[in-house]
Amino acid sequence: MLVSAKEMLEKAKAGKYAVGQFNINNLEWTKAILLTAQECNSPVILGVSEGAGKYMCGYETIVGMVKGMIKCLNITVPVALHLDHGSYEGAKACINAGFSSVMFDGSHYPIEENIAKTTELVNACNVLGISLEAEVGSIGGEEDGVVGAGECADPDECKMVADLGVTMLAAGIGNIHGKYPANWAGLNFDVLGAISEKTGDMPLVLHGGTGIPEDMIKKAISLGVSKINVNTECQLAFAAATRKYVEDGKDLSGKGFDPRKLLAPGFEAIKSTVKEKMELFGSVNKA
Repeated sequence: MLVSAKEMLEKAKAGKYAVGQFNINNLEWTKAILLTAQECNSPVILGVSEGAGKYMCGYETIVGMVKGMIKCLNITVPVALHLDHGSYEGAKACINAGFSSVMFDGSHYPIEENIAKTTELVNACNVLGISLEAEVGSIGGEEDGVVGAGECADPDECKMVADLGVTMLAAGIGNIHGKYPANWAGLNFDVLGAISEKTGDMPLVLHGGTGIPEDMIKKAISLGVSKINVNTECQLAFAAATRKYVEDGKDLSGKGFDPRKLLAPGFEAIKSTVKEKMELFGSVNKA
């Protein structure tokens, strides 16, 4: 059964740890993340971008796959299925398809329009018991073709959006999606502290979790970050393990070309990456 992310994130905020959102791209990804969450006894959020949604044949296909896996693998830890960086239309489509959590990214709209659209979604999500993530101040890097530079959100705007009744808030604090450049200035903890002060108990979300140094991750959690998104790191680990398998010629010996064998090292690499992150975030044994 899928659950809203609300309870798991409120517990994380109170307990000073964070729940990982790990983006899924296919069956291997989903299975690796679910099994690791179960083994670590950790709550988990499966993230789906709109691009990945199209790739996996639509949101209903994804809901069917995830629910089927939870049942077949006997997953008992809390699992939220979450739309990552959703458009207004995408958020509505995921709500209709059976997602348990959605993000509406209205950060590129003027604040008034972001508030109006977020308010409509708050009302719909409240009725259905679905968690809703909003964003203020665009997160840098590339996300489905939109490139941002890693801006910092305005704490007053964060309070305005938090007060609408969203479940969690993503606020830009100099973080970016993808690999961090060599000249990256780091996270802005002054801004994070100010946002945390204004938004009180609201669980805060850190996007672009790949490549942020461990001490910064821990400091961000201590300042109210309760959800951390990881995507690129799993992709890099999967690609490196698959490359090694092929470069070692294993696909050419026996039935090594069988996709179940070919993708197995990448699958294991995702599992170990997710486990490392759950340990770092402090969510192990918090299910």
